[in-house]
Amino acid sequence: MIIHGVDFSGAESGGATKIRVVERNTRDRSAPLVFRGRCDRNGLLRMIRESVSDNREHTWRIDAPFGLPIEIIDAFSLPHDWTKVATWMRDFGSPRGWRHEVRNVSRKEPKRVCDREDRTPMAPINLRVFKQTWTLISEVLLPLAEDGVRIEPMLHRNPDAKVVVCEGCPASILLRYGWPSKGYKGDGDPPKEVRAMIASRLRSVGVFALEALAGEAIEDTEGDLLDAMILTSPPVHTVPPKEAMVEG
Repeated sequence: MIIHGVDFSGAESGGATKIRVVERNTRDRSAPLVFRGRCDRNGLLRMIRESVSDNREHTWRIDAPFGLPIEIIDAFSLPHDWTKVATWMRDFGSPRGWRHEVRNVSRKEPKRVCDREDRTPMAPINLRVFKQTWTLISEVLLPLAEDGVRIEPMLHRNPDAKVVVCEGCPASILLRYGWPSKGYKGDGDPPKEVRAMIASRLRSVGVFALEALAGEAIEDTEGDLLDAMILTSPPVHTVPPKEAMVEG
């Protein structure tokens, strides 16, 4: 399987060149990570679609919420159906218009079951996250769903599909390994040293980067490239709770 780590962006420019994609071939533990480059959301959509036709197994692990908490869905009397909720979101036409309507109904920012269990930093409707939530679901996941791509755990109608798209959270992964989940983003020596430590420790879980890529991740003060690398670590397989079928 090829695992793709995607550090996502909900920027109004379409993500511009902010999105970073890193991939790892899990069949060869000695194979180094491959940096696929930067892209916008249309470029990411194109990459995933192209992977469908190469007859290999792919898991695309994206750092953004795949769904909304049940509390928000119920506040709008929406069905517990991911596709219908996602279509409702897209119909607003913009992340700000959607969030404004949600905030008119409720000022709360509840977390999903997965957010609470895996200690993700922020809720999907949070001011710092809502653009990622809306743009990923509306501009990437819904078009892929319409193509028949398997989106776990909400749309797994085709168990034989070789391409799977799922959600990942670098902070949750770091917490699971007992590594620092904070303090690695920013200027100066302390954050840089933490980035270097994480990049080094990733080798112990099979994520190996050549010196040039590791060096670039260490120098990246925003931590975006390192986040994409973290997302190529081995996924955890679990039985999702019923809420995950719509929340993600």
